Amino acid sequence: MNTVVQDLLNRCHELGADPRNTNYAGGNASAKGVETDPVTGEPVDLMWVKGSGGDLGTLKASGLAVLRLDRLRALVNVYPGVEREDEMVAAFDFCAHGKGGAAPSIDTAMHGLVEAAHVDHLHPDSGIAIATAEDGEELTRRIFGDRVAWVPWRRPGFQLGLDIAAIKAENPRAIGVILGGHGITAWGETSAECQANSLEMIRTAEAFLAEHGRPEPFGPVIPGYEPLPEAERRARAAELFPLIRGLASTDKPQVGHFTDSEAVLDFVSRAEHPRLAALGTSCPDHFLRTKVSPLVLDLAPDAPLDEAKARLKELHAAYREEYAAYYDRHATPESPAMRGADPAIVLVPGVGMFSFGANKQTARVAGEFYVNAINVMRGAESVSRYAPIEESEKFRIEYWSLEEAKLQRMPKPKPLATRVAFVTGGGSGIGAATARRLAAEGACVVVADRDLAAAEKVAAELGAGALRASDVAIAVAADVTSEDEIKAALAAAVLAFGGVDLVVNNAGLSLSKPLLETTVADWDLQHDVMARGSFLVSRESARIMIEQEMGGDVVYISSKNSIFAGPNNIAYSAAKADQAHQVRLLAAELGGHGIRVNGINPDGVVRGSGIFSSGWGANRAAVYGVEEEKLGEFYAQRTLLKREVLPEHVAAAVFALTGGDLTQTTGLHIPVDAGVAAAFLR
Repeated sequence: MNTVVQDLLNRCHELGADPRNTNYAGGNASAKGVETDPVTGEPVDLMWVKGSGGDLGTLKASGLAVLRLDRLRALVNVYPGVEREDEMVAAFDFCAHGKGGAAPSIDTAMHGLVEAAHVDHLHPDSGIAIATAEDGEELTRRIFGDRVAWVPWRRPGFQLGLDIAAIKAENPRAIGVILGGHGITAWGETSAECQANSLEMIRTAEAFLAEHGRPEPFGPVIPGYEPLPEAERRARAAELFPLIRGLASTDKPQVGHFTDSEAVLDFVSRAEHPRLAALGTSCPDHFLRTKVSPLVLDLAPDAPLDEAKARLKELHAAYREEYAAYYDRHATPESPAMRGADPAIVLVPGVGMFSFGANKQTARVAGEFYVNAINVMRGAESVSRYAPIEESEKFRIEYWSLEEAKLQRMPKPKPLATRVAFVTGGGSGIGAATARRLAAEGACVVVADRDLAAAEKVAAELGAGALRASDVAIAVAADVTSEDEIKAALAAAVLAFGGVDLVVNNAGLSLSKPLLETTVADWDLQHDVMARGSFLVSRESARIMIEQEMGGDVVYISSKNSIFAGPNNIAYSAAKADQAHQVRLLAAELGGHGIRVNGINPDGVVRGSGIFSSGWGANRAAVYGVEEEKLGEFYAQRTLLKREVLPEHVAAAVFALTGGDLTQTTGLHIPVDAGVAAAFLR
């Protein structure tokens, strides 16, 4: 890697590591340098620039677009004008050097046309606050003098690159520009100088807002809209979230994220929040993720729960009507079809913010962007008046053909994308294997286990490689015999992902004893864990699924023993038979809500099994007169297929039931036993 690229990556990482400088996946940076052309052997001027969709803080060399500078700048000669500037994005492909690296973003022209070796384009809250102030141009002069110029709002593209290049040429003392309604751009002749200029602009704007901003830019607190105490507001959030998620998923399923940060709670408690929320966000990176405006509940946090839910439904219907009207006001025959009329951000005074997306990371980032927007509004209102770009301009970007093309390039969602899975006994054996399979197929997974450390280990494994492990999986402590622990575990699942869609009743244990040696305690323990525990988990998760109105799946990991009558196994087998009939009963009861209930009957899952390693294996080996380490082989030889059953085989059956191919199936039990004729369903 040459030093120009390494310096660029270092600058990107340092700038992107501080959220004051830019938001996740927002902004871009570039560097110009010389390399030897492998074809001619002659030096060639190149530009490396962050590609479309990348993130500065985590950028790698593979995320850079690499272009020949002479060809990029030659595009000025064929530029057809602002009405056709979108055509220039396709022309960037003809400027690629070698394989060209990542796909060039719409901001490529800004970097290439500006006469500077290094360029940063960032979205700092302080910079956007000045950019969205009603008198932003005057504030720019007042704050920066001739060191920073003002560029009136223009949609990102080739013309904006020409505008900035011209302004730099006309202002030789300038270190950068404030882009009206948008962000900042800075430059330098070295990477260090460019970074220093970016930080000078950001920190100078921060200092100005801190020194000159009025103390309560959002107005006084509305009486009764103060934040609820933490435990109370999180309980309220858990009560509201399934309904809100269901509303936000009217057009397509969404994953949720909850935020009750001080910035959010303060904003929704203040008198000006309805006016400002209605104005919407301004920076394109913000509203592309948050939509044009949020849905805001207009009730105090102590309003009765039923009243709050009813009002949310009314506001959601009104939001959808207004969004459709917004689309109709601005759409042209060439516009992409409306992508959905549901809100991406829902604000609830006293409680917090609920944000939504196609996966947990997208939902979380949408919330982070709205916090950015709150910071921007606070800054602009503190020294001026918040004046975002016009609604028509927001529509032009939201339904931009280039944005549509970017969406079409995204990989196809995995089968369980947007689904939230809750797996009991997920810390080991069948539960851990099931959690792994569901996560691999795109689900967000809640690993529930009495052994929290074991659950945390599995959850960390599932989240390895993700930007945040908690975007993929979380661990919760749950003794399934405890009603309170089950309620708390499911509330944690709701707060983490918005709800629950797929429940796997897997927690279990077994004590293998003859009838005369089976104690009441043995009987009660196994029935408490498997019969009572499955009932509690199913009941509490069904409450959530019914509230969401998104359907769902409940899968019971029952057993071959629920059908097969074997010796020395009365308590375990009776508990499993109870589970098996719960499947049938709940399939009949919950079908009207679109909730499917099915079961899996494994047998002989020895390797990796928590039950077998806890003494059950030794007992069963003694019953059958075989060595414990050969018990798996023994079970395999008594099956029709002569194959050993592993936890992964049970996990595969869970996916088969829930992955989309058996959508019309409920009340079914699937044997995963390699073929035990005595356990055939009749």
